[in-house]
Amino acid sequence: MSKVIHEFNDMIRKLRKELFGKGPERIHTVFVENMAVSTLYGNLTPTEMFISRSEEGRDMVHSARTKMVQDVYSESPPDGMEELVGAKLIHLFSDIKIKENIAISVFVFDKDIADKLNGH
Repeated sequence: MSKVIHEFNDMIRKLRKELFGKGPERIHTVFVENMAVSTLYGNLTPTEMFISRSEEGRDMVHSARTKMVQDVYSESPPDGMEELVGAKLIHLFSDIKIKENIAISVFVFDKDIADKLNGH
């Protein structure tokens, strides 16, 4: 794994840990054109897993996990993220499958980052 991907994943993990008390257990990120697509595995805290045993609880955890993340990133990206990829973050799309405990985040930047970061 490239150093850039490792650093990018660490930024995501650290922010999620600060927000929710637990970061993802594993993150897989790929850079495609002007996007970083991150799949995050093992996101939920024991409390969230307990709450999500009901449909209402799943909806509540889903809403909190997606809205909070998007709100935080819209206020400002993690320190150093834009410098790391050499582009400005303009959008974050995020979703989570509660039962499967898998989330995906698509970071959209203002210019192509893939060629530079994939070593081309």
